[in-house]
Amino acid sequence: MMITAPALASPGIRHAFFTRQGGVSDGIYTSLNGGLGSDDDKAALTENRRRMAEALGVGPDNLVNVHQVHSPDVVVADGPWPAERPKADGLVTNRPGVALAISTADCGPVLFADPKARVVGGCHSGWKGAFTGVLESTLARMEELGARRERVTAVLGPMISAAAYEVGPEFVTRFTAQSPDNARFFAPSAKPEHAMFDLPAYIASRMAAAGVGRFIDLKLCTYADEELFFSYRRTTHRGEPDYGRLISAIVLEG
Repeated sequence: MMITAPALASPGIRHAFFTRQGGVSDGIYTSLNGGLGSDDDKAALTENRRRMAEALGVGPDNLVNVHQVHSPDVVVADGPWPAERPKADGLVTNRPGVALAISTADCGPVLFADPKARVVGGCHSGWKGAFTGVLESTLARMEELGARRERVTAVLGPMISAAAYEVGPEFVTRFTAQSPDNARFFAPSAKPEHAMFDLPAYIASRMAAAGVGRFIDLKLCTYADEELFFSYRRTTHRGEPDYGRLISAIVLEG
């Protein structure tokens, strides 16, 4: 099963925010796990990714990921990597048939498109990536390929919501030191000296400040909806040994 955003629906562009449903993995990875970094059965993982690639109209090798490291770094993808995946947290392309895939399990997957320039992008925006500029870096790399940020539509897919994201006092201090205005993204927690962090709202504010043409938040919480989504934090709270990864992807059709 995949979720699509009407805001990204444009001739010649295909995208999907894949859920955890529709694959062949078992156990904690049930069923559409796409995470190359997970300990899932490799045959199941390969079949899951083949199904996702097929849904996007590309071959399995053209479902292209980076090795995500919670950075602001964004790379241009012209096709499958010739060797190891580069370490980065965003990808952009103007090449048809290259499906840019983002792997998440609570962090924010953001898909970008400038249909007029025929440039697309995707980034993995956890708190650290958002804090250090991965969203802005994605827009800048798209502009290098001919996009204009005021024409770009960006959609934030399933991720952890403020209701499920409790953080400690040092986390709040880090953000308010960057800007006192960031205090608005925190609400009191039931736990003393802790707070609930609204990462989706923080991402939205960064996108607005960057001048993106249109930003949409699908407002889907990975932690709250176990039937549809994997969640790193839910897995951690349960003491499970690993977790599946959701794939969000966008591709220019030929």
